Amino acid sequence: MSVVIRNPPRAHPAVREELAQFGVATIHEAQGRTGLLAAYMRPIYTGARVCGSAVTVSVPSDDNWMIHVAVEQCEAGDVLVVAPEEPSEYGFFGELLATALAARGVSGLVIDAGCRDVTELAAMSFAVWSKCVSAQGTVKKRLGSVNVGITCAGAWVEPGDVVVGDDDGVVVVPRTEAAAVAAAARLRETREAENRKRYMHGELSLDVNNMRADLACAGLRYVDYEDAVR
Repeated sequence: MSVVIRNPPRAHPAVREELAQFGVATIHEAQGRTGLLAAYMRPIYTGARVCGSAVTVSVPSDDNWMIHVAVEQCEAGDVLVVAPEEPSEYGFFGELLATALAARGVSGLVIDAGCRDVTELAAMSFAVWSKCVSAQGTVKKRLGSVNVGITCAGAWVEPGDVVVGDDDGVVVVPRTEAAAVAAAARLRETREAENRKRYMHGELSLDVNNMRADLACAGLRYVDYEDAVR
């Protein structure tokens, strides 16, 4: 059944703003190394960043009709997340759709397929993470769904989840866990800042992170050169 679900719950704006302060790698680690989209999902220009609530779109592998339908369901601060029903490298998205989304305050697009007009999108500063760049056009004949759970580049995304993207890739934070993940990311940043100071003063990560005992338990031995060559 094809369906458009209207007005799904979104993460609180304050929580999104908190998560926006952290990078994808930090958030991924802070939530137990989960939620990361496949490594092939790359930003179309360096320096792109996004953090917003997911509006999800399930589409046929060669048809972008439902992306046009989804525009109406988007609000300021949202991120459109698109997943074809089958693997696809069609160019589903370009400048005109980006213009329509930008007019509604949409922060960016994550699509497990192709996009086009990348020069124009970069000039607009419209952030896109895609599987590939492709000029292959799509049709408008078959239905999909909007604001349903989808698998995008290997990660499960529910409408309203928080989507964060930067040069390292894209990570999804479940809406109901967003506040806790933001707090965990803040603690991780604080700890890393403290460790950075210790590294700058010459301390080794082996000692800062108390690795030596675990390495010994794992069987690592240190042997002087003279003994090793006997």
